[in-house]
Amino acid sequence: MELNDANLQTLTEFLRKTLDPDPTVRRPAEKFLESVEGNQNYPLLLLTLLEKSQDNVIRVCAAVTFKNYIKRNWRIVEDEPNKISDPDRTAVKANIVNLMLSSPEQIQKQLSDAISIIGREDFPQKWPDLLTEMVARFRSGDFHIINGVLRTAHSLFKRYRHEFKSNELWSEIKLVLDTFALPLTELFKATIELCQTHATDVNALKVLFSSLTLIAKLFYSLNFQDLPEFFEDNMETWMTNFHGLLTLDNKLLQTDDEEEAGLLELLKSQICDNAALYAQKYDEEFQPYLPRFVTAIWNLLVSTGQEVKYDLLVSNAIQFLASVCERPHYKHLFEDQNTLTSICEKVIVPNMEFRSADEEAFEDNSEEYIRRDLEGSDIDTRRRAACDLVRGLCKFFEGPVTAIFSGYVNSMLSEYAKNPRENWKHKDAAIYLVTSLASKAQTQKHGITQANELVNLTEFFVNHILPDLKSPNVNEFPVLKADAIKYVMIFRSQLPKEQLLQAVPLLITHLQAESTVEHTYAAHALERLFTMRGPNNATLITAAEMAPFTEQLLNNLFKALAFPGSAENEYIMKAIMRSFSLLQESIVPYIPTLIGQLTHKLLQVSKNPSKPHFNHYLFESLCLSVRITCKANPTTVSSFEEALFPVFTEILQNDVQEFLPYVFQVMSLLLEIHSNSIPASYMALFPHLLQPVLWERTGNIPPLVRLLQAYLEKGGETIARSAADKIPGLLGVFQKLIASKANDHQGFYLLNSIIEHMPPESLTQYRKQIFILLFQRLQSSKTTKFIKSFLVFVNLYCVKYGAIALQEIFDSIQPKMFGMVLEKIVIPEVQKVSGPVEKKICAVGITKVLTECPAMMDTEYTKLWTPLLQALIGLFELPEDDSIPDDEHFIDIEDTPGYQTAFSQLAFAGKKEHDPIGDAVGNPKILLAQSLHKLSTACPGRVRFHMQAILFFFWFESMCLDFKNCHFRNHINKHCTFFFPPLCRFLQC
Repeated sequence: MELNDANLQTLTEFLRKTLDPDPTVRRPAEKFLESVEGNQNYPLLLLTLLEKSQDNVIRVCAAVTFKNYIKRNWRIVEDEPNKISDPDRTAVKANIVNLMLSSPEQIQKQLSDAISIIGREDFPQKWPDLLTEMVARFRSGDFHIINGVLRTAHSLFKRYRHEFKSNELWSEIKLVLDTFALPLTELFKATIELCQTHATDVNALKVLFSSLTLIAKLFYSLNFQDLPEFFEDNMETWMTNFHGLLTLDNKLLQTDDEEEAGLLELLKSQICDNAALYAQKYDEEFQPYLPRFVTAIWNLLVSTGQEVKYDLLVSNAIQFLASVCERPHYKHLFEDQNTLTSICEKVIVPNMEFRSADEEAFEDNSEEYIRRDLEGSDIDTRRRAACDLVRGLCKFFEGPVTAIFSGYVNSMLSEYAKNPRENWKHKDAAIYLVTSLASKAQTQKHGITQANELVNLTEFFVNHILPDLKSPNVNEFPVLKADAIKYVMIFRSQLPKEQLLQAVPLLITHLQAESTVEHTYAAHALERLFTMRGPNNATLITAAEMAPFTEQLLNNLFKALAFPGSAENEYIMKAIMRSFSLLQESIVPYIPTLIGQLTHKLLQVSKNPSKPHFNHYLFESLCLSVRITCKANPTTVSSFEEALFPVFTEILQNDVQEFLPYVFQVMSLLLEIHSNSIPASYMALFPHLLQPVLWERTGNIPPLVRLLQAYLEKGGETIARSAADKIPGLLGVFQKLIASKANDHQGFYLLNSIIEHMPPESLTQYRKQIFILLFQRLQSSKTTKFIKSFLVFVNLYCVKYGAIALQEIFDSIQPKMFGMVLEKIVIPEVQKVSGPVEKKICAVGITKVLTECPAMMDTEYTKLWTPLLQALIGLFELPEDDSIPDDEHFIDIEDTPGYQTAFSQLAFAGKKEHDPIGDAVGNPKILLAQSLHKLSTACPGRVRFHMQAILFFFWFESMCLDFKNCHFRNHINKHCTFFFPPLCRFLQC
């Protein structure tokens, strides 16, 4: 694409169309942009547009499009084409910093994100001057530019908070500190001085405090991994100024908005975070400053109001106290009874109250409320912080704290009892307080795993939780009902089974509650209870115990999906999936109705997929329906196909990318249930599955390979007979996959199925080319993963076509190739093969080479006989060699950059491990003994073993000790008496 006005105009028109709400206009425009983004100059056209366009909407759209383009394409993936040309990469890096700094804030943020994405890949090796170019802008004095630099640095360095420690990371951080730490400190001090100079200029203060907040965030990132020497030396400067800012109260920066945090609150919140970091990780160095921070933060907590805008500040301040009280050498600060009482009264209890803002979120923003309360995203809420502080205090003062809170809990419950309608919030706070006090250790899988022994959870359940669950009006006091359900959910591992069984029918009833939070919690609680395991690893709650409630459970779950706001409720769909899994054949009578409801829901969500978890559980539920029903009666598979195929056809025709991997998995499951034939409806689809566009999307590859394997397993002969012209296409897929380090194993899965199931004559003309492709890949890019897969394939080929055919095809490619493969690959590498089926294939294949290939007895290959036998014995007896060369870094499919539909394995669509040899060979060790006996009988005097008898002696010794099997020992004795007299003497002993 040329950098000219015509192309800029075309790009402008299509960008404008991508904003159109009409999908018939928007989608073609998005497809066009996707089709041209591989062209040279495309990113430069976008940058030119966002710089020079007169239309602000187009400028922002170009900025967002550019950022997403960079996100998708900047990373260079091995074996994949470079999607951005080198000249474009160089031009982008040369211009983007200047452009970002000179752009309006809305565009600046997008370009800042783009720089951080590029920096993650290229900095520092491929972009060494990025940091010096940014630091130089600190001297500009223009805080619009300075804030742009700080924002970019923050997005670049914040990953240091989450990265695993490594030498590469230390080197990068050291480079950053050497270049950035001093200028950042100087900028910090200068900005503090400017704040004092402009103390009465509100506009200047807003800009300066934005800078200080970003500087404080950078301080956190640069100090997270370890305490840098520079910051240790300059701790006085930083901590003194942080303390001063923490105690600052400038009226000009206070806002009237009760919802949105102001600049002062954001800065103080970050300083609390920084102080907590130092208190936790660098307590010895931070000790001189700690008392003044404790005092300042305490004063902050007792003087800050209940408004929502202070939530982040208060939660971070409480988290600081929580981190301090957990440290053994700070516990003296909290030992006094009056101090504990004061903390409980003035900090913890007030911040556990259910405020009007929480009530509003419960009713009007239930999705966000659930996300924060159930999924642990409430890290920055007052309640979560107060709960953490309770746990921290209980570490050293469990008895006194429990006694203090018990008084508060009793007082709150008494207030509730006086007037439930007016005082229900008191009970809510009491339940939350009990939960905080009782919880010592928790996991997602089991709920609370360790509880405070001073809190009687069962008694509290009976007296205060069960009455709310039993209330006939499920819509009365929905917050308390949700609290009660949550109590059952999180203490499920602590409550006795009888009480859980008592709760189940009550939870089923609460699925009918109009409150989204309440019926969502009920669904989630049921799902968690159904996953609990009993003493024998069976489900704690059995299908038999659920039998009286099965119909009501299924009805209420599907009815709950009809409530406003819950049409795509992932918790309900997960509960449906888990119910199917628990109830198994008990759901079969309901399947005709349920499958209709599920397919109708699938059709609806396929129009605009927006909830990935909901979609996943929906497909899992479909798979369970198929599995459970067809297990009892395989012929019912056709009924499922009649119900599902119309929806699947629509999904395929509309190219709903998010659903294609799921559709292919469900189709595989359906096809695998059929007897050994492929229905016509599947054969009609077969040519379309080979289209290159489907294989371009990495998320499609695993399910498509499995689906093609199902085709081959059920109808290899049918394909060879009626679709022989598609075999080159099938092998073309194999060729594409084998060229990729990320997907070569998938290529081998497909190739192994082709060899196993296709008639030999249908592949005669392709066999040699298959091996040539494999050798080319071995020569250009040999990895451990590839070699392991190659060994399994070669031995499967040997099992299928015979050892002579294997030797002949190798030597037809190049003379003596067979010997080279044995010597350089099979003998030294077979020890790395893992997995029982894979090892069995290799053992049987090598046994055939040893005993059924004349060339191994009469030619120069004879010298490889003994080493090959030794390698086979090693495969049987030695531990697996799982070493991988240091320079091998495999790219997982999920790591592919940018937005592509990821492959999500459906647990209930999984297939059993397939053994291509099956019962033909039970124990490959016995096969070896039998085959060696036959070989010695057929070639008396010609089988010369060059390995010492002692090697066999010890091998069989360990084998007999392991097997202790009379039949096995007799078998060896019978076939090997003449073979190794020492061995037989050992066996007879």
